[in-house]
Amino acid sequence: MDLFPDIALGFGVAFTPVNLLFCFVGALLGTLIGVLPGIGPLGAIAMLLPITFQFAPVTALIMLAGIYYGAQYGGSTTSILVNLPGETSSVVTCLDGHQMARNGRGGAALAIAALGSFFAGSVATLLIAVASPPLAQLGTMFQAPDYFSLMVLGLVGAVVLAHGSVAKAVGMILLGLLLGLVGTDLNTGRQRYTFGIPELSDGIGFVTLAMGLFGVAQVLVNLEQHAMPRATAIVGSLWPSREELRRSVPATLRGTAIGSLLGVLPGGGAILASFAAYALEKKVSREPGRFGRGAAEGVAAPESANNAGAQTSFIPMLTLGIPSNALMALLVGAMSIFGVVPGPRIVEEQPQLFWGLVASMWIGNAMLLVINLPLIGLWVQLLRIPYRLLYPLILLLCCIGVYALNGSALEVGLMIGFGLLGYALLKLGFEPAPMLLGFVLGPLMEENLRRALAVSRGDASVFFARPISATLLALSLLLLLAVLLPKVGRIRGDAFRE
Repeated sequence: MDLFPDIALGFGVAFTPVNLLFCFVGALLGTLIGVLPGIGPLGAIAMLLPITFQFAPVTALIMLAGIYYGAQYGGSTTSILVNLPGETSSVVTCLDGHQMARNGRGGAALAIAALGSFFAGSVATLLIAVASPPLAQLGTMFQAPDYFSLMVLGLVGAVVLAHGSVAKAVGMILLGLLLGLVGTDLNTGRQRYTFGIPELSDGIGFVTLAMGLFGVAQVLVNLEQHAMPRATAIVGSLWPSREELRRSVPATLRGTAIGSLLGVLPGGGAILASFAAYALEKKVSREPGRFGRGAAEGVAAPESANNAGAQTSFIPMLTLGIPSNALMALLVGAMSIFGVVPGPRIVEEQPQLFWGLVASMWIGNAMLLVINLPLIGLWVQLLRIPYRLLYPLILLLCCIGVYALNGSALEVGLMIGFGLLGYALLKLGFEPAPMLLGFVLGPLMEENLRRALAVSRGDASVFFARPISATLLALSLLLLLAVLLPKVGRIRGDAFRE
């Protein structure tokens, strides 16, 4: 496969007026969501899904992807100026970014974050372009047992990398798998767990569950918070000093490498990448005491890592159909609604969609560089909007979006019910993200399990007879055993606390 004609095809798709417009809209909305604490890309994409059904699939995916990686950019603004992360992956940026701002170097910190994010996003997009076709070709060798084992590995990875206890993460995944079984059994035609409700015969709506867990629940959690802090830090000059650039360049390179790797792994993504990159910088620094006091590399590394991780997490989702984190699970659900099946065939069968999405990431990263730095004043002013004015609008958008799908009042009620469930889970220390992964992967796992057993005439040894499947299951077992070891469990707990 020749890479350059494919990239040229992608830019031809991405440079159409409508796709350029929605790439910009996605980048702008993502920045806004990142700046405003308490919404997050998961909730925003869940709320905007019904609106995108009017567009062509490639246009909708370009916009939704722009929201995701745009939120990584926007989250750094409030982290640096207000010491309040707009997005979870920007939490660690607060440590040194806000200290730089208090020292009058807020503009330099914002520039370092934006330039590092742009570089990491561009490299990660190149990695998607280079690595996806061969990985998709490898995926064509997979059969039903291999896909089942790959999904098991993805869920085990989500357990290992989920915050909180392993038992709670496993419980969330099992709950998601059970919710995914609601509806009509395609093999027998019998209804399962519908309690005689006709609207549930097609299963629980993906958008309904996502909006409840990540839209309504997040609003309820945010209503408990105090008023947002105000931006009192000094922005100053936007250009970093020579010394700040000297320290930032190697940190950006290391952050990009870590983010690119962790984004591809099951359960990885932007959040884990930013923390890992910051921890690495402290380890390799000759002056670790500088961290937490305004170290430029403490901004460059996590901001590069979270953007690289956000974008390389598209690789397993697009080429194998396996989401590596909850947001990729959300995009898998969106693609299925558009009639697009992510997996090994997508590069060959829908090249315009695949390469158009890849090319749009380069364009979106360039747009974000322009959007973020000149509009800093606007983003800071937006922080002055009281949350009590935002949450009714968010709830209204959720209700309208769910009702517009099928005109069903029951689905609105289910969304509210899942919102209350999500709120209760968060208060009890359960992370809802693994539940969404289980919900998306559950039906796919069941389909591949049944297909494998049908071909082998009920012989379960087929999962161990195939080398690919056996290797994936062995990796899953090793991961699970490792995290259950007391020493590894303590290290994991300490890492998440830090």
